[in-house]
Amino acid sequence: MLKAFKSLLNDKRGNVLVIVGASMPLLVGSAGLATDTIQWVTWKRQLQRAADSAAFAGVYADMQGQDIPLAIDKDITHNNTTGIALLSAPSISYPADTATYQNAVQVELEIQKRLSFSSLFLADPPVIRASATAAVVPTGEYCVVSLENTPTTGITATGSSSLSLGCGMITNSTSLDAAVAKGSSSVTASPIAAVGGIDTTGNWGSGTDFLPFTVAQEDPFESVTANPPWSCANGKLSVKPGVTVTVTNDSSDPTKNCYTAMDIKGEVNFEPGVYYISGGDFTANSSADINAPNGVTFVMTNVSSGPLAPIGNVDFNGSAEITIEAPDTGPFKGIAIYQDRRATSTASASASSPNKINGNSDSHFRGAFYFPKQQVTFTGTAGMSTACVQMVARRVYFSGNSAISNSCPAGSGSGAFKGRHVRLVG
Repeated sequence: MLKAFKSLLNDKRGNVLVIVGASMPLLVGSAGLATDTIQWVTWKRQLQRAADSAAFAGVYADMQGQDIPLAIDKDITHNNTTGIALLSAPSISYPADTATYQNAVQVELEIQKRLSFSSLFLADPPVIRASATAAVVPTGEYCVVSLENTPTTGITATGSSSLSLGCGMITNSTSLDAAVAKGSSSVTASPIAAVGGIDTTGNWGSGTDFLPFTVAQEDPFESVTANPPWSCANGKLSVKPGVTVTVTNDSSDPTKNCYTAMDIKGEVNFEPGVYYISGGDFTANSSADINAPNGVTFVMTNVSSGPLAPIGNVDFNGSAEITIEAPDTGPFKGIAIYQDRRATSTASASASSPNKINGNSDSHFRGAFYFPKQQVTFTGTAGMSTACVQMVARRVYFSGNSAISNSCPAGSGSGAFKGRHVRLVG
């Protein structure tokens, strides 16, 4: 009997089975914890996505003066495709960080989920939390602003235009093609932003930062009014080819700085100041030589106060030699040409713009061209000098061989406009 017992002790058969049996609880536990971890990460990711989206919704609601909690609840309900049941109502804080960000909204969500393995040992399921903070942050500097807010393309670069802006372009257009660069155009500008979408396959420069579906850009000159004089002392300023005229500016009597139209075919030298064009157009023929340096603004307006008073357009021939430098101070600081907001709105984007800003290789522009209700077409010649040039219009259309640089002289009243974007900040 003793011999049989010793033989059994020395028998090694079945050791593996014993070891496996002993380690089975550890193997089962490891597999169970791995399964729980995958479930927890999945639920956490879904909850974080919901919190991020809700924070965005809260910021947009705040910017539009809407009810923030209501917007967040609607967003959570709309995006809850997986049937997540919140443990409690969302925790909402706004403004979440007034010292650092604008319109900051923080959203905290929590759910309680029973894990497959851990629930065998835990009396209460674990609570999973997610927090997100979104805010409006400064994003980019823009020297081209399209105020178009319909599904019409706001910014177009076409033909053989070659743009090197040194800053970005932004449009409020809601079109999926809000900004396009087509034809043989070449556009070096960043960022390119739009309330709608952007055709990123166009002729954009390498490294362009695209910001589609962004916050609408405010009119940078919204506070500037045409403020025309009560009457216009002068008729049409008409200068024939070969004739040289010097136009003086009477700062004490704005009526004497007002003309019913300007048709320039010769050489005109404008003294610094503001010149009003009441009801008529401002045209420059191919033989025109316009010199308006050291602080000049042309205001396309009408001395009549009626809302339907006609507002003229600007048409500069591509062969004209034009120098316009906006003032660095005063009510029209940084603005070279200002068109009254009473101007008739133009409905479609095309090269046949009512306003054309052209110039030859000897032309020089500095300052903003403001056409809030109409399209402006910018067509320049290679070699044309531009500094601190901004285009603020309902739509902006580039054609020809345009070149714009936003390198501003020290102390200039002009400069790029700051953009805004809604981003997650925490």
